[in-house]
Amino acid sequence: MEVIKTELDGVLILQPRIFNDSRGYFFESYNKRAFHEAVGRNVDFVQDNESASTRGVMRGLHFQRPPHAQAKLVRCVRGRVLDVAVDIRKGSPTYGCHVAVELSEENHRQFFIPRGFAHGFAVLSDEAVFQYKCDNYYAPEADGGISIVDPELQIDWQIPLEEAILSEKDTRHPLLRDFDSPFEY
Repeated sequence: MEVIKTELDGVLILQPRIFNDSRGYFFESYNKRAFHEAVGRNVDFVQDNESASTRGVMRGLHFQRPPHAQAKLVRCVRGRVLDVAVDIRKGSPTYGCHVAVELSEENHRQFFIPRGFAHGFAVLSDEAVFQYKCDNYYAPEADGGISIVDPELQIDWQIPLEEAILSEKDTRHPLLRDFDSPFEY
């Protein structure tokens, strides 16, 4: 597995080794030992989630408040998404900065988002199936978010905003400037 560091400390792009032959392909999508070596610490994933969405769907920017904070390992198994992590750790030199990566069934890339980052994605293909591993259980009372369309974040979602499909919940998240982060750097 190739580990690609990003501008945000701890946020990683993981490119697995793909073995192709006349039958198709094979790769290890998760190996606990290799993953821990790649991220430099133990992460105990306890929950797997999957979503299916159509072109233009934007989900995020979500996080879970402590003590229910979650690190995530995400991938797109069908279609294509633009996946984004935003640093929301108070005092971080990269607070409010983001990293965006295209995840697709073709590139097989995975994106690791540690605790202290908001996460979201936009569907770029006609449909997409998105999977993610979480290191803490979902707790509805700990739901948090910042606006996925906050212009100050300067995220190019590659989807015209007038075509974006958002949940009602995601339209109510505050802008980053109006947000009091529960995470410390």
